[in-house]
Amino acid sequence: MTQPPPPPPNQPPGPPPGGGFGAPQDPPPGGYGAPTPPQQPSYGYPQTPPPAQPQQPQQPYGYPQPQQPAQPPYGQPPQPQQPYGYPQPQQPAQPPYGQPQQPPYAYPTAPMPAAGGPGGGKKLSAQMQIIIAAAVAVVLIIAGGVWYATSGDDPDKPADQKNTAGGANGGNGLGGNGKEKAPGNIQAKVAFQLPQPKVTDITDVGGSWVTDKAYVKTGVDSVVGYDIAKGTPLWTAKLPGQVCATTKHVSKDFKTAIVFEATKRVPPRNYQPCTEVGVLDLVTGKLLWSKSLTSPQSGDDKVRFSEVTLSGTTVAAGGTDGGAAFDLATGTSRWKPQANAENCYDMGYGGGEALVAARKCGPYDSAYVTIQSLNPTTGAPVSQYKMPTGVKYASIVSTKPLVVAADVGDTAGDGSGISDFFSIDEKTGKLKAKISAPGDRFAARCRATEVETCNKVVVGNGRIYLPTEDHEGSGEYGDTNEIVSFDLATGKPTPDKADAGDRYSMFPLRMDGGNIIAYKTPPYDKGGQIVSIDGGTFKQTVLLENPSEESVRKAESSFSSDYAEILFSGGRLFLSETMLSKPRAGATDREYLALSFSTN
Repeated sequence: MTQPPPPPPNQPPGPPPGGGFGAPQDPPPGGYGAPTPPQQPSYGYPQTPPPAQPQQPQQPYGYPQPQQPAQPPYGQPPQPQQPYGYPQPQQPAQPPYGQPQQPPYAYPTAPMPAAGGPGGGKKLSAQMQIIIAAAVAVVLIIAGGVWYATSGDDPDKPADQKNTAGGANGGNGLGGNGKEKAPGNIQAKVAFQLPQPKVTDITDVGGSWVTDKAYVKTGVDSVVGYDIAKGTPLWTAKLPGQVCATTKHVSKDFKTAIVFEATKRVPPRNYQPCTEVGVLDLVTGKLLWSKSLTSPQSGDDKVRFSEVTLSGTTVAAGGTDGGAAFDLATGTSRWKPQANAENCYDMGYGGGEALVAARKCGPYDSAYVTIQSLNPTTGAPVSQYKMPTGVKYASIVSTKPLVVAADVGDTAGDGSGISDFFSIDEKTGKLKAKISAPGDRFAARCRATEVETCNKVVVGNGRIYLPTEDHEGSGEYGDTNEIVSFDLATGKPTPDKADAGDRYSMFPLRMDGGNIIAYKTPPYDKGGQIVSIDGGTFKQTVLLENPSEESVRKAESSFSSDYAEILFSGGRLFLSETMLSKPRAGATDREYLALSFSTN
């Protein structure tokens, strides 16, 4: 999960992966499905390598390793290897080679009466023999059905229909209460496509939200609300400059916070300082207020912010100039950067159910990071945890329960920004558990210099849910992965494990009550899926499956799972860009700002 290093604060980042999101607005010549010249497979598509000897996957780092059995005597079959993921229950000993194998479940059978003749009992009538034979057949059919229902999965079943209960956690009281339900027909259609606006340089368009009536997306010097079903514009909030920071958090009445530039960009210096904090009404499209600040650190210049969040009635923005907070309704200042002897400043905040600051202190070569749970009205620390030596930045995955990600000593080695997760008691500031999550095992990622930008990881049910890195599947070609979890109280892995299925890869998007909503990236000949994973049984239910037509597959696969914004709500899937660049010379494919699929 290699990630390019982030740009310095308020500098334009590097260009995104080639190709825009969304299917072509018009069908290709000949209509959808018409033969097209072969093209190089898009990023993420499995290649077609020559057959190779399958390799046994390794246990994820940090999981208990099973005791290796002794080598069996010559001529006996070896014990089966553990599958990728968690340790499996102890298997019964195998009988010697050549002996009949014991069935998974014993079939109940009726006792057969002795036949007539020497040493036998009374000879049965033909009618009685027929009755007994029929009874035995019924018992065998029932037993066979029970065994089939509880045994290994049919390899031809789709992954979502397989027996995917994680270990022995069924009936553990978790899961359920989700709002997302499977429709009568899970086959989705393309609902609408939003074309990319023209830009002359790298342009940040991060930020997307869903209300009951609108899909809202950041544009150029604006935020636009689109009809949730048709994609037609409902309103446009025009801004003096480009949006440069947003938050996923939304108030109950659909208000959210944004940060934007005070003036439009002028070539060749295609960026402006990110100084204006505002609150946007996602129902009406009105910018309710906007504010900027100066501080002792910034002199006469405005304070620059690189991120923003929302918790209750507090809007909080942070950056290298320090942090500030405002009242959601009025924009009244609650606190702003202050000079201090320790050279401390709030890099950023985590919002949602609570407000948490990631604070850096000390000189550059010996700086340290603390995590502070704050009173959202005054900004006073309620508790504090000092991160270990070697942590330069920290990302807040969840504020309640409090979970923080960090790359300790730059040991992740893959640009993911994560080597460990820290489960912290938000009331006392005491560490409950440290969870090792090396980059070569897990696919979650955080932007190292930003506090609230982690993706492919969710927290719920007292657990943290992570996708494993892709690895070789059981099929001839194609990789796969799993979603697994760790207990936040102990840091230990749980029996939870949801398999993506051969040639699919999956990662969590958000919690839905006690269930996990996950997106499954497809192989080259299928459409992607949205699944709900029961938090108790880990059984998967498909909520939406995208079309497998070539033109639509190409559009969907142009999304980078590491950079795209992916939202799912009420049977509707929205995929959108977070970064635009100047069109490539000679490019013929249409590129899109956003793409929507729907089962409605």
